Amino acid sequence: MIVFYKKAVIGLLLSIVALIGTACSTTETSSKQASVKLIQDESVPYIGFLLDTLEEERWYKDKQLFEDHVKSLGGQVKTLAANGSDAVQLVQAQLLIEEGVDVLVVVPHNAEEGAKIVELAHKHKVKVISYDRLITKSDLDYYISFDNKKVGVLQATEIVKHTPKGNFVYIGGAETDHNAVLFREGALSVLQPLIDKGDITLLADQYTEEWNPKNAENNMKAILTKVNNKVDAVVAANDGTAGGAINALSDVGLAGKVSVSGQDAELNGVKRLVAGTQTMTVYKPIPVIATQAAEMAYQVAKDKTITTDTTINNQKTDVPAILLEPMPVTKETIKSTIVKDGYLTEEEIYRK
Repeated sequence: MIVFYKKAVIGLLLSIVALIGTACSTTETSSKQASVKLIQDESVPYIGFLLDTLEEERWYKDKQLFEDHVKSLGGQVKTLAANGSDAVQLVQAQLLIEEGVDVLVVVPHNAEEGAKIVELAHKHKVKVISYDRLITKSDLDYYISFDNKKVGVLQATEIVKHTPKGNFVYIGGAETDHNAVLFREGALSVLQPLIDKGDITLLADQYTEEWNPKNAENNMKAILTKVNNKVDAVVAANDGTAGGAINALSDVGLAGKVSVSGQDAELNGVKRLVAGTQTMTVYKPIPVIATQAAEMAYQVAKDKTITTDTTINNQKTDVPAILLEPMPVTKETIKSTIVKDGYLTEEEIYRK
């Protein structure tokens, strides 16, 4: 089941925050054991999945795969999406805790604001797994994602293969998303030596508020105007920002002439690979992260200890982490990667 909060009801939800705050002040000593699960069999692990948004294509895939795998393991799951609101996401966490969830799996809207969810959950003896995006400055229990610095390395490396010299632009994601910071760090680890050498001039380096493609498009338009369209390559943090940048390039006749990176292997991004307007995307196998996260959540809900191979410092503690491998995708490798995995079909990608 999913409850997808539209912007029209955000005001109502914000008013609930005050009520919840009052309730919490009188129930500081309450615990998970005091909650009543809204399922028939209380022995069944009950997992809450908190998404930032469902306004981006990829999160529908995460949702469905995660839910299906939890159910196949014998658990129950409820997914809530906050539509890009920190306040709504906190309310949703409270609601799931009141329903008696055993563990929360969270894709935070804002890395720092997500710490409030961790604090709230721990008061009720509910553990938190940060999914794909790291919750910072908190005593987070677990983190599962891809090697996000490597994502940035893959993006910049592929663009440099196509355009080894010239005027570059970096279009990042939302600065409030720790992943966006890591993507940029990875990309600059490739670009900086070439900048220092004089092969590349970085004309602009900026984040994109809310990961919004329209914001990316407007930023790219402003850059093109400022430099009189003298741009050779764009390293864009994901397929959404890439699409915005490509729209701006198209307006001045440069789409397909400027190398552009992306990420997430979204259908529209992959279609742009075929069309030649986008150079590459990064495929992060969603079935892998969704199923592994579901298994992790199920085990945590049963009070099992999770074995991880590394830790990630979230500016407060070293969080036990599982980091998965991303892979680059170009027009030539579509069939051997995302089609082979069944992530997208040839009919979806190539039909006109």
